[in-house]
Amino acid sequence: MLTAILCLIGCQLIGELIREATQLPVPGPVIGMFLLAAILAVRSRYASSAIPPALEKTAEALIKMMGLLFVPAGVGLVAETHLIREQWLPILAALFGSTVLSTAVTGLVMHWTNGSDRQSDAPETDASSRRVRP
Repeated sequence: MLTAILCLIGCQLIGELIREATQLPVPGPVIGMFLLAAILAVRSRYASSAIPPALEKTAEALIKMMGLLFVPAGVGLVAETHLIREQWLPILAALFGSTVLSTAVTGLVMHWTNGSDRQSDAPETDASSRRVRP
């Protein structure tokens, strides 16, 4: 388990170093997560199991405790209640606007990637050649 935690922390550290070196506007842990995913993808081609058992066990344990990670956010909401009361309209507008925008972008990307804007490959037939089956 210690090896797996060191692997996760190492990927996060390398992600932070890459972010600092390249000045990317992406958090270091996100870069580290992509790095770990790439390592596991390459490893899956050469190993029978893509994910080492120790890493899988550690990841499952961390996921089980994920609820604890929301405690600081909840405390922040309670601590800043006065600010939320004062700025409720811009917060609500941002939440609603970002939800609508992300839904629209997701729909457009799905539309483009599914190829639903292309015509079907079947040859077109005119209405007179169609048969109506009883």
